Amino acid sequence: MILTHAELESLIQAKNRCPHTLLGMHPLGDGSGLVVRAYLPNAAKVEIAPTHEKSKPAFALERVHESGLFEGVSKKADRVYAYDLIITDFQGNQRRTRDPYSFLPTLGETDLYLFNQGNERRIYDKLGSQLRVIDGVPGTSFAVWAPNAQRVSVVGLFNNWDGRYHAMRSLGSSGVWELFVPGLGEGTLYKYELRTINGDVAVKTDPYGYFFEMAPKNAAIVWDNRKFKWTDDAWLKKRTEQNPLRSPFSVYEVHIGSWRKKSAAESFSYRELAPQLRDYLLQMGFTHAEFMPVAEHAYYPSWGYQVTGFYASTSRYGTPDDFQFLVNTLHEAGIGVIIDWVPAHFPRDEWALAKFDGTALYEHEDPRKGAHQDWGTLIFNFGRHEVKNFLAANALFWCERFHIDGLRVDAVASMLYLDYSRKEGEWIPNEFGGRENLEAVEFLRHFNHLVHTEHPGVCTIAEESTAWPQVTRPPYLGGLGFSFKWNMGWMHDTLNYFKRDAVYRKYHQNDLTFAMLYHHNENFILPISHDEVVHGKGSLLGRMPGDDWQGFANLRTLLAYQWLFPGKQLLFMGCEIGQRTEWNPNASIDWHLLEMGPYHRGAQRFVEDLNKLYKAEPCLWQSDYDMEGFYYVDCSDHENSVISFVRQTPDHTSRLIVVMNLTPVVRHGYRIGLPEGGFWKEVLNSDSAVYGGSNVGNLGGVEAESYKVHAQAFSAAVTLPPLGIVAFKPPR
Repeated sequence: MILTHAELESLIQAKNRCPHTLLGMHPLGDGSGLVVRAYLPNAAKVEIAPTHEKSKPAFALERVHESGLFEGVSKKADRVYAYDLIITDFQGNQRRTRDPYSFLPTLGETDLYLFNQGNERRIYDKLGSQLRVIDGVPGTSFAVWAPNAQRVSVVGLFNNWDGRYHAMRSLGSSGVWELFVPGLGEGTLYKYELRTINGDVAVKTDPYGYFFEMAPKNAAIVWDNRKFKWTDDAWLKKRTEQNPLRSPFSVYEVHIGSWRKKSAAESFSYRELAPQLRDYLLQMGFTHAEFMPVAEHAYYPSWGYQVTGFYASTSRYGTPDDFQFLVNTLHEAGIGVIIDWVPAHFPRDEWALAKFDGTALYEHEDPRKGAHQDWGTLIFNFGRHEVKNFLAANALFWCERFHIDGLRVDAVASMLYLDYSRKEGEWIPNEFGGRENLEAVEFLRHFNHLVHTEHPGVCTIAEESTAWPQVTRPPYLGGLGFSFKWNMGWMHDTLNYFKRDAVYRKYHQNDLTFAMLYHHNENFILPISHDEVVHGKGSLLGRMPGDDWQGFANLRTLLAYQWLFPGKQLLFMGCEIGQRTEWNPNASIDWHLLEMGPYHRGAQRFVEDLNKLYKAEPCLWQSDYDMEGFYYVDCSDHENSVISFVRQTPDHTSRLIVVMNLTPVVRHGYRIGLPEGGFWKEVLNSDSAVYGGSNVGNLGGVEAESYKVHAQAFSAAVTLPPLGIVAFKPPR
């Protein structure tokens, strides 16, 4: 045996940081021949056979250690050549394979440099498991970042989960470990076995894994997510030509596991869901579906917000190809797809990112920066280049591999503030003594820049609940660079208003008008999301005061107000049919309600008609963020709880006046100022009998009179239905 005792021990105890220097084929130091070593504990006999050059010698290896180390020397060749291992096990079974330790690294110096710099935008093509053909040999290369590990091995069924078999090599100071394993194809289960800096052995799943076993199992699965045949070119071309700020943008928020279910215990797969969801969205007129997080998550009750596989669609509903099928199906129907993306934090599962190489690698070591107190999760270290690269590339990954049209970024406020949900002494100020997380700010600007420049037309949406300035302004102006921001203030104020009994509303009308004081600070989306119908808050319908008639009248008026107010809109599934119970992620939406009386079907039809009106009238989406796109006709009639406003395009070719009566009293002859004369057609009435209302209205419209009211040149006496909203369109 040529190895020293120390070298031998490093192999049999799996402690060698670069096993390729000892295993595989190497010239003898004196130039007199070649030595080949292989570590194969379950082999009875091992032979070497040349792969290409048949003139090269074939020879047998000798077991030189009882643990399974084989070694052989050939004096007939002095130049390394490609060879196969012919392995015979103790049962006499024989197999032939290329030696994993005979291949050069699959990552180059530039790849590693850019990754360590934080700028390898396609790092998901380099790290993780990658199907490759090298020198005519199909197999899978594995690469993982674990700079503080003493040793890393890839383990799986192919080696009986034994970390001695496929120890990886450390690629210099990059912190990356790599190995190409011939013969491993799509569907192979694997994990990484690490010996940490403390000498402990930990088994981790792949941070860059494309596909995972069904929870509670957590092995990664080798997968090719580039083989799906997309047919959405027309949609992608249209997306690049549209400005989302000046286009219809009506979003239906969906939890895939509970929108519709096969049975109480079984959800539809991505492929089964695709035609059903497509048809429903087309029926209802929504422009986009927003999926609550689809990235892999081990804990179902987290709804996807505790991600354990950032580069994988959850296997609960099928393969990555199946999720691509769902996206493609919606795109073919002209429907955009937004996903919730969660770069703020990750769970503490010991087999995932937490303490990945035995140290705080993806998180902060100090819990005052690295532990999220509200959710029991860990906070990413946004200042670490490789972590920043992991997350920024992940955003690009979803846009590139899954053709996603928008990323709604969860919990942005928790990223921006070092003292988020912390008491005095529980947080560390930034270098200037402030509470702003400067590293997170820089990351968000970087992420937004990459997404918008590399994927024109893709939107980024911030769920940000504070008054942080310029969330939706470009980084070069000091902003964070998001396309849109959820208007949480509008949502809270509006819901607080509508839950009040009508007799008290006159004292709180400012709840509805306050939003316009800051509306032009950001590009807002008006959200009524899953957060508003869970955790004991009850359903949206359940918040409305009064009996069923009043409750549904209030619901329709609330939804119309959301659609007709400046800003895009998002509605959570079930709210459109007047779901009576709060959202249960373990059960389907109560679709049977549509067969029970006129109210539920009326609410659904009302949302259908809202979307039809919304798409038909450019004033409702073209000028959401223009000063001239909106003005109040009158918002001072607190006593009657009546508010009226105008939506219009700058050239006035599309214009509506909207009047809300927020009490259950019919108001006849209520005079409203109008900006122009002629017959104003009633194009929306939430009290129509087809929606379950009392059918109080204006017999098709009103004629404007040359009589000044509310500082308008014309006016008309209108009938305002109880707890209703009406919209009128001028003659064109």
